[in-house]
Amino acid sequence: LPYSFTFQLLIQSAFIEDWPRFAHRGVLLDTSRHFLPVSVIKTNLELMAQNKFNVFHWHIVDDQSFPYRSELFPNLADKGAFSRRHVYSLDEIRALVEFAAVRGIRVLPEFDTPGHTLSWGNAVAGLLTECFDSSSKPIGTFGPIDPTNPVNYDFLLALVSEIRSVFPEEFFHLGGDEVSFDCWRSNPSVIEFMKQVGYGTDYSRLQNYYFQRLLDVIKAAGLYDNFLVWQEVFDNNNTLSSDIFVHVWKGYSNLEWGRTLQSVTAKGLPAILSSCWYLNYIRYGVDWQAFYDCDPHSFKGTDEQKKLVLGGEACMWGEYVDKTNVIPLLWPRASAVAERLWSSADVRDTTLAASRLDEHRCRMLR
Repeated sequence: LPYSFTFQLLIQSAFIEDWPRFAHRGVLLDTSRHFLPVSVIKTNLELMAQNKFNVFHWHIVDDQSFPYRSELFPNLADKGAFSRRHVYSLDEIRALVEFAAVRGIRVLPEFDTPGHTLSWGNAVAGLLTECFDSSSKPIGTFGPIDPTNPVNYDFLLALVSEIRSVFPEEFFHLGGDEVSFDCWRSNPSVIEFMKQVGYGTDYSRLQNYYFQRLLDVIKAAGLYDNFLVWQEVFDNNNTLSSDIFVHVWKGYSNLEWGRTLQSVTAKGLPAILSSCWYLNYIRYGVDWQAFYDCDPHSFKGTDEQKKLVLGGEACMWGEYVDKTNVIPLLWPRASAVAERLWSSADVRDTTLAASRLDEHRCRMLR
């Protein structure tokens, strides 16, 4: 027999009013020292979204390997990647960028120069600086990018043009950390260049020259207007404009990195902090409280200076992690960083935070 019935559904409603304390809330993954499959990167992006991170800082290449599969310069990956299986095609990268975007996450590419570029050398003749011994004989090793070779800027501009077409992000991380001057000091043509331009033996000025020339060609081409650099670019007395964000990473203690933030912001430069959030440093026992206690505004400065600190990033460098352990080592430790970057400055009680993080860990595992 035909029948009918009616029923009523009730949905409990709620209104949540919430906003982040800092605009830049990032996680750095290093895919050069150990290659990370796309599936692992996607898992990390999903966890980032659950923790309200909004910037995936992709340190995609380094000395150890060049997994970015350039279509313009395919030899970079062919000769610089661990193998032809350990690369990211441009289509894969675009798909990852879209995967991140629908989760409210920007993908910030970093191609660190002029140091950390050994994996580039076999593909581009003349790119790296040849090293010499005390008798001016080549010793068969190479150092940073040769800033005295004008052809290198043409190559870098072409590469950055391709990168810009793949990553829609408005910022570009130029790197600039840990540049050894030893090879530059040994190279006769570099020494001669230093004499010609009047730099004497101050090789930090040569690094300044490199960055300024690279910035000029990138800006002139209309590729990027905003950049990030590691703090050495600031430490070496570069003349930086306010469109360059200083990424502070040196000095684990508040005293050390606080002085750097004070100096950077005193010159009117924007900054982000990572010094206290190097999650690749593995310690015995529970260590999240130290990450939770680190506050990017914990330095001596005016309110205007502190407004220039736009946030921070948790960093997972790849020396000792790969696809088998990167996720469990990063999470839920990064959740402590996430709460610090999101929540109000007066949310500081680690006992209360512990219960929240325990529950959140279970939530992430579901």
